[in-house]
Amino acid sequence: MTALRLWVWPVLLAAAAIMASCGGGSSHNNSMAPIVTSGSNVQPIVVNSGPANNYANGLFTTVTICVPSTSTCQDIGGVLVDTGSYGLRLLSSAGGGMLTLSLPSQTTGSSQVGECAAFVTGYTWGPVHSADIKISGEMASNVPVQVIDPTFAAVPPDCKSGGVPEDDSLQALGANGILGVGPYAQDCGGACTETGTTNPGLYYGCSGTTCQVIAESLTEQVQNPVALFPTDNNGLIIELPAVSEPAPSLNGSMVFGIGTQSNNSVGSVSVFPLNSNGEFSTTFKGQTYPSFVDSGSNALFFLDAATTGLTVCSDNSGFYCPAAAANFSATTFSSASKTNISFTVANADSLFSNRADYVFNTLAGPNAGTFDWGLPFFFGRDVYTAIESRTTPVGSGPFWAY
Repeated sequence: MTALRLWVWPVLLAAAAIMASCGGGSSHNNSMAPIVTSGSNVQPIVVNSGPANNYANGLFTTVTICVPSTSTCQDIGGVLVDTGSYGLRLLSSAGGGMLTLSLPSQTTGSSQVGECAAFVTGYTWGPVHSADIKISGEMASNVPVQVIDPTFAAVPPDCKSGGVPEDDSLQALGANGILGVGPYAQDCGGACTETGTTNPGLYYGCSGTTCQVIAESLTEQVQNPVALFPTDNNGLIIELPAVSEPAPSLNGSMVFGIGTQSNNSVGSVSVFPLNSNGEFSTTFKGQTYPSFVDSGSNALFFLDAATTGLTVCSDNSGFYCPAAAANFSATTFSSASKTNISFTVANADSLFSNRADYVFNTLAGPNAGTFDWGLPFFFGRDVYTAIESRTTPVGSGPFWAY
């Protein structure tokens, strides 16, 4: 049975959209190659405050959405780039987002298909539609996407049972959508194809205001669009320059494909294949913890105050606020590689005191028992995300490499 992926790799949206009002970083790889800026498989990305002007360490890009097999299209900016989830989710205009196209609805019998996408600190609810997705010179055709729509059928009780808020508005989401480009092809996998109590309940058939859990085939699930590109479909590379001080914004590139063109060749990298839980491991202070790499998390979220010795912010328990900057080291490892990582954690309240800055390489927060190597980890590194079952010059996915 495939793991329930949305729960395995959550975007920490509530923390990410925390605005510059409260709030670990990583050492950069000095051997990082120059950032690729041209090519049909290269998409500009930027770290800034986002479309709601309230995002710290948010990585954004623009996608083009089209009614399938037509030239009726719309460019949507301010979409969060997330290597920790799968598939495109767009905030409807009813929630303050940019999407205004009328896209074909996915149906089952006489019911419209809806999805509850559960993340750690929030959930998105809305119907599944079909769209052609264009990013740089790449296109995925007739892709199931989620439209986050507060006017859709009533949210099912099970969707709300996690006790986290619904991210159904621009202010709550902090983005016009989420582009999930993690190491799997669908957002749920085999678990959602099952019937009965083993189905985790992400997909629903909705008639009027009534919704019932349904089994959703792999091809009908919300899809990682990269896996559906005709070429350059085995993964991608996130390239961001090193950061030494807080800054208002930071430009970089998302390069599609791994070893498929001259501009996405694999240099000297450490490869971290994922285990059956979609994780590799991190050792910290002699203990080993599950870990993952997530551009959609706006900080390094790791362990807890008792384990790290760090103070949690009194005004926001989502971030660390040490009295002085604290330096740490950890070792990431898997069956194939081992790499030492040095990083610094600064006081989030101090970082956020300058309302002009939204890029922070020393931002961190607690995440008990786990290492979430969030966006600060990407600064100064080429980070490769390889999709499951796709071959690359350094092995088959799923893996992360850096």
